[in-house]
Amino acid sequence: MSATLGRRLVAELLGTAMLVTVVVGSGIAAQRLSPDDVGLQLLENSTATFLGLTVLILMFGPVSGAHFNPVVSAADWFLGRRSDTGLSGRDVAAYSGAQVVGGIAGAVLANVTFEVSVFELATTERVGQHLWVAEVVATAGLVLLIFALARSGRGAIAAPAVGAYIGAAYWFASSTSFANPAVTVGRVFSDTFAGIAPGSVPAFVLAQVLGAGLAVVLVRYLYPQVAAIADDVVVPHGKQVPQVVFACVRNGGRSVASRVLAEHYAGGRVVALSAGTQPGDHIHPEVAAVLEELGLDSSRERPTMLTRDTIAASDLAITLGCGEECPYVPGVRYRDWPVEDPGGQDEATVRRIVADLDRRVRDLLVELVPDLDLPPSVVSNDGVPR
Repeated sequence: MSATLGRRLVAELLGTAMLVTVVVGSGIAAQRLSPDDVGLQLLENSTATFLGLTVLILMFGPVSGAHFNPVVSAADWFLGRRSDTGLSGRDVAAYSGAQVVGGIAGAVLANVTFEVSVFELATTERVGQHLWVAEVVATAGLVLLIFALARSGRGAIAAPAVGAYIGAAYWFASSTSFANPAVTVGRVFSDTFAGIAPGSVPAFVLAQVLGAGLAVVLVRYLYPQVAAIADDVVVPHGKQVPQVVFACVRNGGRSVASRVLAEHYAGGRVVALSAGTQPGDHIHPEVAAVLEELGLDSSRERPTMLTRDTIAASDLAITLGCGEECPYVPGVRYRDWPVEDPGGQDEATVRRIVADLDRRVRDLLVELVPDLDLPPSVVSNDGVPR
């Protein structure tokens, strides 16, 4: 991480405090401004939360990532632990503590600014299976959104996207989408429109944890290489990890093999994507078989459409036969690898092609990350496993 743990904790505490101040304060204001219209109160509360959360992520994201949420921090640790990316277990505990303290402080601050008693806990009971299911859904959607944006190289739009999601979830979730244990605990300390009674908290937090767990399963299935971007959640805030996209036509052979090899050797130090200009229906079985021989799993690879957004989010685009069909994005470096198409080739030819790609990928990784401790090659020059 680029910031010390102390600075990151201060950012998480302040960000969560200000978020709860926005949630509780706008709820009090809405109740006073529109006392006879609950729908209008919710609209005012959700709009303020959407705008406030967006601004807070932009403000604190470059320092701590702007998690403001213990389940987001925990998911970041869990998804990144195998690649030594994201938060450590110690950091998760520290982040969570700062977030909970911030949530309580934010509620107290809102009470003070609106002259509400700071010594009364919330009395609003929020109990019912429908509310707990809503919290599972709302939290799962939030965590899935955050990691999908980071994994697809769109972390730059996380602030408005996350703000918009929470603003919308006020309406589509019957629980009004707390989706955050720290915010849930904080709202106990304000007996107002936005409060939640202490007795309702355990079930809400359990539902949020279950929602985060569901999201982690979905993220790992939909984005198998998600560990590489754990340092960039919610928004990029740590060391910048180079991203390279391998592009061909069908996205079934050369580009897939390159991506799998790059992921194997990079150890999370490089984000490797693959895509095609005319993606097919499946990975070439002969390529998958050779990769399996080398101990590399391609079972989760799926042909994907190459888009301008994917290229724009990358530092380098490696083209393998897509030629002029590959979209051009100014500012992105391009490099062409004239490698034979392995589709439909005999086993010996496919092995030779994969060995060629192996050499090219290893050279590329050393270029992108000069201090990378490159593991031994998995293949000999003739394509035979080492």
